[in-house]
Amino acid sequence: METAVSDGAQAGLTTRLTDWMHQRSWAIAMTVAIVITCGGLVILESARQRIASEYEAALEARNASVQLSDLAGQLALLQADESRFLLTRDDAQARSYCARAAGIRRGIRSLDTYFKRAADSAELSSFTQIAALIGARIGSGALALQQAAQQPLDLAACGGAAASSNVDAALVTGTLSLLRDNEERRAQRALDASRADQRVSTFVAAGLSALNIVLFILLFRNLGIQIDSQARVQKQLITQQEELDQLVNERTRQLEALGWHLQAVSENEKTQLARELHDELGAILTASKMDVAWARRKLQGTDPAIAEKLARALETLDQGIALKRRIIEDMRPTVLANFGLVTALRTLADEAAQRNGWALDLHLPDDELQLDEQTEIALFRVAQESLTNAAKYARATQVTIALSKAAGEVSLHIADNGVGIMPADLTRTHTHGLMGMRQRVAARGGRFDIRRGELHGTDIRVVLPVPTVGAARQADQGIDQIVEQAPRPAPDDTSAQGHAPVERL
Repeated sequence: METAVSDGAQAGLTTRLTDWMHQRSWAIAMTVAIVITCGGLVILESARQRIASEYEAALEARNASVQLSDLAGQLALLQADESRFLLTRDDAQARSYCARAAGIRRGIRSLDTYFKRAADSAELSSFTQIAALIGARIGSGALALQQAAQQPLDLAACGGAAASSNVDAALVTGTLSLLRDNEERRAQRALDASRADQRVSTFVAAGLSALNIVLFILLFRNLGIQIDSQARVQKQLITQQEELDQLVNERTRQLEALGWHLQAVSENEKTQLARELHDELGAILTASKMDVAWARRKLQGTDPAIAEKLARALETLDQGIALKRRIIEDMRPTVLANFGLVTALRTLADEAAQRNGWALDLHLPDDELQLDEQTEIALFRVAQESLTNAAKYARATQVTIALSKAAGEVSLHIADNGVGIMPADLTRTHTHGLMGMRQRVAARGGRFDIRRGELHGTDIRVVLPVPTVGAARQADQGIDQIVEQAPRPAPDDTSAQGHAPVERL
């Protein structure tokens, strides 16, 4: 009984292990392939380093062989220079002898460095003996020249004259030839080793290629299984995606309508706040100014110090009145409400140009355009925000503003010659000014385009449809209906106090 249970458990474990290996076969194959590939890459890198080292050793050996051959040739030419001087007694031949001797000594020093680094002790000993014999040969030749000369010669370039010694030229030539042959064999051995390493690298690369082919076959097989599984899932996702698209479109329409409603509420709040500032704060500031002015006149003769303080207070009150007027104009321009969009744009541009020292290029209609109030507000706010951005960031010297109406659309174009907006700034979500302009234009069903100018600067274009009176009223009713149907947010402290959110461009 216990044996049967044990056999069953073992069979179950084997089955689970087999299933696990079958499911993870591609992962196991990939892991093994990665390990073998990394090992092969290490082998290839080691072979590459050996090939480079062996090739460099072959080049050095060939170079040494060439230098040894050149040294043998220079010794023959040295003997010829000595013989010509002995025959002609020409000082030019003596100088040629010394110049060639100096070149031979430089070649010996170069070869000595190489043999100390690359040769074995026997070769180094042979080269040291040959170098000593060549030095003795040069010294004895210089002594022979000095003795045969009709006047003393300057043989410092030769390294000085030495006592005559019997130097066996055949021994020097034979030893140089032997060393040259050794270097040729060393170079050949290095080249043979390099070729062997190249063959190993080729075999390893071929093995890695075959392994990758097998790996790709396994991966494609696994991908085929996954594709079949994903095809079934994709059919379900398509249905869900269609439902989500419908929901997103509905929510987008509601959000656009809600955004337009909030903008309208914000404009109404600004109008109401501007009226209260004008009526209440304006009256307070004006009355305060009159009282301070009266007190200043009374104290001007009796207490000049207090009168001076009151004069400063009058200046401060004037600044407060000016600030109040500017805030009211920013929230609800009276020019726009009383004279229309064209006059408001011209006034806005003139004031901005005067503050920033801009040169203006205005292309505005001579007569006012017949637009509804909301369209005028949207275009004016876009122009206001664009000029504000140009003043803050663009460092522009010239601004162009164009307004036109044609084919049921009104177009606004604002451009400057400043540093230009960067491409990364066009996609930033925290740039509230750009978001506000886009949202304001999108809520009216228009098109908003901002880009960097062809040469420099920033180019903004806005196109809004011009609805008829009936269409505008119907659109407003539709917006109100959507806003009423939209989910209501939970009330907070701000809404409880009756403060609506104020839009900040």
